[in-house]
Amino acid sequence: MKTNTDKYLVSSGKKIKLKDFDTGYKGHLDKETGKDELDRVKKDLGKYQQVLYASNSHSLLIIFQAMDAAGKDGTIAHVMSGINPQGCQVYSFKTPSAKEYEHDFLWRHYKALPERGRIGIHNRSHYENVLVCKVHPEYIMNESIPGYDEVSKIDEKFWEKRYESIRNFEKHLTDNGMTILKFFLNVSKDQQKKRFLERIDDPTKNWKFSSGDIKERALWKDYMKAYEKAIQETSTANAPWYVIPADDKWYTRLAVSQVIAEKLESLKLNYPILPEKESALLADYKQQLLEEQ
Repeated sequence: MKTNTDKYLVSSGKKIKLKDFDTGYKGHLDKETGKDELDRVKKDLGKYQQVLYASNSHSLLIIFQAMDAAGKDGTIAHVMSGINPQGCQVYSFKTPSAKEYEHDFLWRHYKALPERGRIGIHNRSHYENVLVCKVHPEYIMNESIPGYDEVSKIDEKFWEKRYESIRNFEKHLTDNGMTILKFFLNVSKDQQKKRFLERIDDPTKNWKFSSGDIKERALWKDYMKAYEKAIQETSTANAPWYVIPADDKWYTRLAVSQVIAEKLESLKLNYPILPEKESALLADYKQQLLEEQ
């Protein structure tokens, strides 16, 4: 089933309001049909990943950002379940360590980039530095940046430079063979509340919940503004952002898998072709194997 993934795409330079995106969008699909389609797309992903790995010329970086309880972990688990683990690596970024704070904000993310032939998944990413840090500018003080020894000095010019650093970073990566896909899983505040309550009521999910979740939820409007600005400033032709409906987990997983499959297909990768001399020897090797006693 062919789909139009452009409906999730944020065009370069386009100003957006996240409230204009339908968090519950499902198109014409029902849950069962969506799950069947996801199974089909996952098989395609497995095939594309094999060629990506064998060709060893490109790499794919997938970035997930979202509010708490939007379904990042589940989406990663379901969408990538058909991928060979040898060709995929997942990094979940937490609060920077003391050592990481001794470097620029991109350092730890650069170290986690996928090699050629592999798929890298960043669960949260360098975008935390223009999201949570923008909502909580006091965190910037931990970076010891010259000229920014007080929160009051962190102005719009500071953030413009940081967006520029991100754009330049991603352009450098894509210029050198990396494909970048960035997903914002767009969950509604009501749905987040529902999922928080489920985590509280279910003892097996209590570990997923923390008091910090409630504190950050109270800053919902601030986060939406930070996301809107970050997406507007950094959705480019070479590293686009996709705003994915996230109120229905099954649809989120399907939409993400479709975007990834479509992108991998567009790379038009092929299995390596043996040099003529080696290819000519294959018939001899085959005969030797067949003649073994």
